[in-house]
Amino acid sequence: MTLLPLKTTALIAGLYLALSGTAFAAQVSNVNVTLWDKGPDSGTPDDAHPMGLGSAGADMTMAMLGVKTDVATVHAGTVTFAVANSSKDIVHEMILSPVPADSTTMPYVTADYKVDEDKAKHLGEVSELNPGKTGKLTVDLTPGKYILFCNIPAHYMNGMWTIITVTD
Repeated sequence: MTLLPLKTTALIAGLYLALSGTAFAAQVSNVNVTLWDKGPDSGTPDDAHPMGLGSAGADMTMAMLGVKTDVATVHAGTVTFAVANSSKDIVHEMILSPVPADSTTMPYVTADYKVDEDKAKHLGEVSELNPGKTGKLTVDLTPGKYILFCNIPAHYMNGMWTIITVTD
């Protein structure tokens, strides 16, 4: 049996790990996001129901619009959101924000039927996706809870949001 010098062994091990992609690689997660609605009359401002985060008595089964993810939890690190607008008629978008510390409400501007994105400390978005179109958002996230929502007027309050949890 031939033993290699320690430096050579360490170099080979390091090279193997680097090539295999496992050497101290940052955690990368992918989240598939579907933006959906129940047709062209979904989510008009005249039909805004109190279904935003923390709305008392909100029955999300009655939502005419929504955000669906294929996972509810991801690891901290680089996260890519692959967003698809499954609507046949309505433009949607996806905005990412941390959930407020009190976890009860988002900074909603009733007169605009929208969340105040600056006050919500948005971290990025896939903006205005036409029906059937897709987009991506890649961000580095730390542990905590985050909300994905559509901020087209009245969409958020009509149920177009979901929570994702980021763990260590």
